[in-house]
Amino acid sequence: MTRRRLYMLASVAALFLLLTGCSTHSSTTAPIDPATAGFFTKYFVFPLSWTLDWFAAHLWGQYGLSILVVTMIIRLIILPLTLKQYKSSKRMQELQPEMKKVKEKYKDDAKKQQEETMKLFQQNGVNPLAGCFPIIVQMPILIALYQAIMRNDHIREHSFLWMNLGQPDHYYILPILAAITTFVQQKFMSSQMNQQMKSLLFIFPVMIFVMSMNFAAALPLYWIYGNIFTIVQSYFIYGAPGSQGSQGSQNNKGGLSK
Repeated sequence: MTRRRLYMLASVAALFLLLTGCSTHSSTTAPIDPATAGFFTKYFVFPLSWTLDWFAAHLWGQYGLSILVVTMIIRLIILPLTLKQYKSSKRMQELQPEMKKVKEKYKDDAKKQQEETMKLFQQNGVNPLAGCFPIIVQMPILIALYQAIMRNDHIREHSFLWMNLGQPDHYYILPILAAITTFVQQKFMSSQMNQQMKSLLFIFPVMIFVMSMNFAAALPLYWIYGNIFTIVQSYFIYGAPGSQGSQGSQNNKGGLSK
C-alpha cells in the first residue's frame, strides 16, 4: 500500500516537472496549427482547445464554465478506473490479516515474502497499482489543458470572476481552495489508508498549493472542479469521513467488495 502511494507521489512530481518544463518552452504560447502539429498537440492539445471553445460559445462566452463542463466529462470518463481503484482498495483492506500472516511466516526471506504477497493479490484479483491509474490517465490531460490555455488567445486573455485564466491567481484564492478541496478529498478516502499513508493527507495539498501559485489560474480551477466532483463521488462510495471507521464495512458490503 505504501509503495503504491509512493508511485502516485512520483507521478505527481513528474507532472510538476513536466509542466514546469512546458512553461519555459517558447512553443507553449505558439498558436495551434493542427496541420503542422506533432502527435501530442494534434490529438490532445488541439481537441481540448477546440472543446473548450465550443462549450464556451454555448455558455455565454464563459471559459470558466466551459472548464467546469470539460472537467465533469473527464471525471466521468475516468470514473470506471476510480471504481476499480476503490474495489482494489477494499479487497486489499480485507486481505490485511492474510498479508500479516505471510509477512510473519517469511519474515526472514524478503523475496519469498514478496512472491507470496503477489500470489495472494493475484488469487484475489487485487492490483496494488490500481490507485495510480486515475492520476496517470490525467497527467497528459493536465499537460494538454495547460498548453490549450496558453496557446489559445481566447482562453489566455479571458477573465472569469476575479481571475485572468491565463495568469496565476495573485490573490492566492485558487491555490488555497485547491489545497483545501484536495485535503477534504483525501479525508474521505482516509479509511482506506494505513498510518503511514495518512501523512499524505498533508503532503498532497501542499504540493497542489505550490503548483497552483505558479500556473495559469485555469489549471487550479480545473483541480478545484475535479476535487469537488471527487468529494461528492467519495461521499457515495466511502460515506462521510466521520462514519468510515465504525460503519465503513457495513456501508460498503455487497457487490463492490466481491
